[in-house]
Amino acid sequence: MALMALSASLWGPLAQAQDYPITPAQQATASQVAQNGVPLSALAPNAPDRYTVKSGDTLWAISGLFLTTPWRWPELWGMNQQEIHNPHRIYPGQQLLLVKKDGRAMLLAGQTQPNDGLRTVRLSPRTRIENLGDNALPTLQTNLIEPFLAEPLIVDENTLALAPRIVATTEDRILLSRGDRAYVRGPLEAPLLDEKGKPWNFRVMRKATPLRDPLTKEVLGFETQYVGKVVLVKGESRQPSGTLDKNGQPLMDIVPATVDIQSIKEEISVGDRLLPEPERELLNFVPQAPSQNVDARIVSVYGSTSIANAAQYQIVVINKGTKDGIERGHVLSLLSAGANIVDSTDAVKTRIQLPDEQNGLLMVFRPFERLSYGLILEIKTGVKIGDRLVTPH
Repeated sequence: MALMALSASLWGPLAQAQDYPITPAQQATASQVAQNGVPLSALAPNAPDRYTVKSGDTLWAISGLFLTTPWRWPELWGMNQQEIHNPHRIYPGQQLLLVKKDGRAMLLAGQTQPNDGLRTVRLSPRTRIENLGDNALPTLQTNLIEPFLAEPLIVDENTLALAPRIVATTEDRILLSRGDRAYVRGPLEAPLLDEKGKPWNFRVMRKATPLRDPLTKEVLGFETQYVGKVVLVKGESRQPSGTLDKNGQPLMDIVPATVDIQSIKEEISVGDRLLPEPERELLNFVPQAPSQNVDARIVSVYGSTSIANAAQYQIVVINKGTKDGIERGHVLSLLSAGANIVDSTDAVKTRIQLPDEQNGLLMVFRPFERLSYGLILEIKTGVKIGDRLVTPH
């Protein structure tokens, strides 16, 4: 049963959910799901009737506890197309009750009342903006993806080329570390200024590796390397050079902006570029299958050009993004390509193509326009560039 893929991110950096057209058929499906839950055949063989949420649990782990297909969590939880924008918040100590009726199941939340014992209630989803110290359950173990929420950044061809660049250092240092000072220039038409409304905090990025579609070889975007953070101390300006032009007017020298190094991942150097620090977000997305059929490919394995096969909990880039309807929380099936072999039982030795087989699951956690970062959740054999991903069934 398809569900609307209209998730909002509520943990990590705060991004606005993207709205896509909702068809009458999708509305009807979502309403039916919200009322009916999932068929009993979708439940895991040992799904408990009651479960108390513990510290350290994740939404994905609990989904797998109750369902053979964890991405169907919104159906079991009874979300409709409006509610899925604001996922339920689940906290340690809450009891989850599995209610079975007329061949279907739905998960409700219960809480203990002082006088009348256990009272079963249905959670009402609501928007909550909280600190990252919030003890609500994350979708995944946060240490798996937190470093990737803002560090790997996909940009278009011109963004990094037009970004302010480090042009000099104090004492002619070649490499900079925390506490050092550097000088920065923006493009002539867009100098780096310290005016009201302008950014003061920046991420320092290096190089832009082209990411190509493994089938068409088209460049879909450029992946930058995060090396540190700086804060703007003083913006660019101009001052008299002490010489005159041919008309007797004083020539003006460009005075670059001043920045201080706040933190580093790698040593910063002249030529590195600055991009505005993204706003902090809260992120908690609901694992769910896309509502549309997806046919994607692995573009790269993050962090290395030499890795032949990616394993569980590694980050990969896929060749689909928001332009294709991909959102945070979308779960995709990883397929291993069937071999092309010679039929040894055929007298004429015909070549045959064996079917692709499911190899594991991936969850998208950071989509861009034409590319997305995903975390490999489950895997049987290694994942390599060019491997196929599809909507799970």
